[in-house]
Amino acid sequence: MDTAMDPDGIWHAWSSGGVRYRSVDLPGLVGTERLARLPFALRVLVENVARNVGSGWNPPETLAALLDWAPGASRPPIALRVSRVILPDSSGLPVLMDLAALRDALAADRGAGVVEPRVPVDLVVDHSVMVDFHGRADALVRNMALEFERNAERYRFFKWARQAFGSLRVVPPGMGIIHQVHLEHLAQVVTVSDAGVMTESVDNSSCPDSADPVIHPEFVLGGDSHTPMVNGLGVLAWGVGGVEIEAAMLGQPYLLALPRFVGVGLSGRLRPGVTTTDLVLTVTERLRAHGVVDAIVEFHGEGCDSLAVPDRATIANMAPEYGANAAYFPIDAMTLGYLRQTGRTPAHVERLEAWTRAHGLLREPGAAVPQFDARLHIDLAAIEPSVAGPSRPQDRQPLAALGDRFRAALQAEGTGGFGLSAAEAAQVADLACGDWRGEVGHGVLAIAAITACTNTSNPGVMLAAGLLARNARARGLRVPPFVKTSMAPGSRVVTRYLEQADLLAPLEALGFHVVGYGCTTCSGKSGPLVPGMAALLEREPLVAAAVTSSNRNFTGRVHRQVGAVYLASPPLVVAFALAGRVDIDLTREPLGRDPRGQPVYLRDLWPSGPEIEALLTATRLPALYRDNYARVGDGTAQWQALEAPTGPSFAWDPASTYLLPPPFFSDPQLREPLPENLHDARVLVMAGDSLTTDHISPAGEIAVDSEAGRLLAGHGVAPSRFNAFTMRRGNHHVMMRGTFAGPRPINLLVPGVPGVTRHWPDGEVMPVHEAARRYREAGIVQLVLGGRDYGMGSSRDWAAKGPRLLGVRVVIACSFERIHRANLIALGIVPLCFPDGQTAASLGLDGSETYAIAGLRQAVRERRPVRVEARGQNGRLVAFEAQPALQAPAESALIEGGGIFARVLAELSGTASGQGAAPGSAHGSASTRSG
Repeated sequence: MDTAMDPDGIWHAWSSGGVRYRSVDLPGLVGTERLARLPFALRVLVENVARNVGSGWNPPETLAALLDWAPGASRPPIALRVSRVILPDSSGLPVLMDLAALRDALAADRGAGVVEPRVPVDLVVDHSVMVDFHGRADALVRNMALEFERNAERYRFFKWARQAFGSLRVVPPGMGIIHQVHLEHLAQVVTVSDAGVMTESVDNSSCPDSADPVIHPEFVLGGDSHTPMVNGLGVLAWGVGGVEIEAAMLGQPYLLALPRFVGVGLSGRLRPGVTTTDLVLTVTERLRAHGVVDAIVEFHGEGCDSLAVPDRATIANMAPEYGANAAYFPIDAMTLGYLRQTGRTPAHVERLEAWTRAHGLLREPGAAVPQFDARLHIDLAAIEPSVAGPSRPQDRQPLAALGDRFRAALQAEGTGGFGLSAAEAAQVADLACGDWRGEVGHGVLAIAAITACTNTSNPGVMLAAGLLARNARARGLRVPPFVKTSMAPGSRVVTRYLEQADLLAPLEALGFHVVGYGCTTCSGKSGPLVPGMAALLEREPLVAAAVTSSNRNFTGRVHRQVGAVYLASPPLVVAFALAGRVDIDLTREPLGRDPRGQPVYLRDLWPSGPEIEALLTATRLPALYRDNYARVGDGTAQWQALEAPTGPSFAWDPASTYLLPPPFFSDPQLREPLPENLHDARVLVMAGDSLTTDHISPAGEIAVDSEAGRLLAGHGVAPSRFNAFTMRRGNHHVMMRGTFAGPRPINLLVPGVPGVTRHWPDGEVMPVHEAARRYREAGIVQLVLGGRDYGMGSSRDWAAKGPRLLGVRVVIACSFERIHRANLIALGIVPLCFPDGQTAASLGLDGSETYAIAGLRQAVRERRPVRVEARGQNGRLVAFEAQPALQAPAESALIEGGGIFARVLAELSGTASGQGAAPGSAHGSASTRSG
C-alpha cells in the first residue's frame, strides 16, 4: 500500500492490491492526535461531509465545525451522502409504489427514466409471512404457500420493480429477515463507488487522479427502525421513514443536525447463565432512563472484546427501543473475523483492514478512549437474567421478580398495569385444549415465539435454546398444548447449524418448528391462537401472556387477545413455554415434573458455557454462509414461477384491493404549502404519553368489524383473505381507515373505546375516518394532541401518511421520537411542542376546543415559538406558546413547501428553482438546502 497527498489536504491517492483509489485523508485532514479524540462514529461522519464539500452539500464552514468538535459543542446541520438504502417489503412497497406513481406523473413530459434510484437499493421481502400453522413438520411449507397466495399481487409488483429500476436488488421471500441478511451478507462496511457518482458536487481538480474510484465507509439508511443492527459490524446506519428513503434514493442529501455522542463503557464479562439478551435489556433500560433520543451511542472498553459481532448486533438492534439514532461498535478485529467467517472474500477483508487502519477507523487494542458528550458505564459481570415487559421494552425486571411483579401489575394503574380489582385479579377459568383439561388464571401463556432479527441472528442464544430443549426432552418434559410455539429464524443458516448440532429435532419435539424465515410474531403476524385458548379469551377477561425473543412488546402489537408480552432470550422462551405461565419465579419454582413426578428446575436444564462454545465453532464456517447466499436472489420455486409485468411503467389495476396508485403526486391538495394562519382547527385525536407508530398505523390483523374490514368486505374480499395492515400498505383507502384505529384504546376523547373519536361541535362519537372526512368536506384543518415520546416505535411512514390523508396538519405533543418527527415533517405536518413542563391536561385542554395559530408559516420558517389559542365551547380561552420541533432550515423549508412529495415533483418536473436540476446534483441540492 502507498499513499500520495494532494495539495488541498482532503483527498489523497491510496492503493491496495495493485488497484489505485482515492479517498478522504482523515489523519491528514483532522490531525492524528485530534482524530484519536473523536468518537469513531463522528470520524465516519467527518469523512462523509469532507467527501461532499461543495456547492449544494456542505459548505467549508460545516466541515470546519466538525473538525473543531469537542464535547458539548454546537450541533451544526450536516448533509450526508447515502451510499446504500435497505428496505423490508413492508416499507419498501409504498416507497417503490411512490416512485412508480412519480414515473407516471412525469412520463408524458420527461419520460419514465427520469425517476431512477441514484444509489444501490436492497429490498428484502421478509414482513409478509404469518404463523397460520405451527407445531407441525409442514408448518413452513404451509405458511409459505399461504404467504404467496395472499401476497402474489404484491410480489409481482416487486418482480416488476426489480426489472424496472436498475439499481434495485431483491431478496425474495423465504430467504431471511432483512437485518440478519444485512449483517451476514449485504453489508460491506467499506465500499467503492464510481468517481462520477460519488463526487459530482465536489471540486476534484486537485485530486491526484479524479478518475480513480472512491473508497469510503458505508453510510446506510434503512426503511426499518432496527437498521442499526448492522452497527454491530461497524457500519454506520439507522432507520428513517419511507419518505426520507425516497428522497435519498433520488439522490437528495440526507440532512440532520449533528447528533450528540454518548459513550458507553463496557467492562468485565458476562457470568455463566447470563445471555446477551439479558445484557441488551439492561442496556435498553439504562439508556432510555438516561435519555439518548437523537444521539449516537458508541460502545468502548475492554468489555467489547468479549462480545462477538452477533452479540454486538443484538445490542445495536434495539437502538430504537432506547431512542438512539445508532448504537455503534467501531470496526476492530472482531469485525474482520466475522466478515471472514460469513464468507466475505479475503481480498475485500484485507483491503478493508488496510484502509481503515490507515485512516483511523480501526479500533486498535489499547487505543485511547475518545471523547463524548456524555458517558455511561456498564459492568458486564453485574448483568443478571432478565425479561422486559409487559408492554414496553425498557421495562426490564429480574427473572426472579417476574412472578411477583406480574401479580402486582394486575391491580396497578398506568403504564404496565392492568387496573383489575382484587376479585378480578383472582379470577380463574377452565381451559380445554385437545386432551388437556385444567384451570388457568391471569398470566397463562398463549404464545412462546423464538422470533425476530434481534436474537435469531445470535448463534450463542439459539444454540442455548436448542440445548435447553434437548435437556428438557431428556427429562420427559412437554409444552402444554394451549401454548402456541413457533420459531422463525432470520436466516436459513440458523436451521443449517441447528441441524448439524442435532438440536433442531429437540426444538421441534417441543413444538418449536420453523414456521417461516421472516418477521412474524414480533410485528403482529402471530396468526390465530390455539383454538381452545382463543375461545377462552373471547369469553373470559383473563390477561393472557406471550414470551418472545423479539424487540417490541407494545400493547396489542403481538396479538389482540394477548394483554402481557415479555421479551426474553430464546432459551428462556423455551423455559416459559414448558412452564405454561409467566406468574412464576423460574429461579426457584420448577418448570414442570418429569414422568416420575420429580420437579425439574431451570438450573437442571440450562447448558454450560463450554458446551455452547464448543458448538459455536460449527457456526463459523465460511462455506455455510457462501452456500446459503450464493443464489439468494433466485428465491424459492414459488417465487421463480411467479409471472410479473415488464416495462418501465407499472400497469395499475383499478379493481385491485392491494395496489392502487398512491395519491401524493396526483392530488394537489396533498402538496399544498403550509398556510400562514390556521383558524377554527379541530382536534381529531387526543392521546397520552408513549403513543407508538403501531397505535397510529397498526401493523397487525384487520378486524372484520373495523372500518378497513368493512371496506374490504364491500369489495368482495373474504375475512380469511383480509391479510394484515402490513401487507395492505399499497391501498391508501385501507390505510386511512386504519389510522388511529388499532385494537387498543388510545383516544382520550372517547376513553376505553378503540378506533373512534368525537366529531365537534356536536360531540357525536364515530369512527376516526368518518370524523376526518366530515372535517375535510367542511374545509376544517385537523390537529392531534399528544404527550411525551409521541411516535415511539417503528419507522412507519404510514403513521405520517395516514394522518396527512385524513387532513392533519399539526401535532402538538410534549416530545417526539426522532424517526416519526422526521416523517411528519416530510409529509408537511408541523410538530409543535407544548411549553416545558406543560401538557394538554395541565393547560386544561379537553380536545373540544377550536384552535387558532396566527403566523404559523413564519414561525416554522424562523423555528421560533408560535402562539396557540384554544377556545372551549364555553368560551374559555387557553393560550400558550408552542415551539416547532425543527432542527434545521431545511426542515422548515420542507414543511413550508408542502412536504417531500411537492418538492420532488417540482424538482423533477423542472418547476423548482434551478429548473431541471437532478436531485443530488449541485444545483438541485442547493435548492434543497435553501428552500
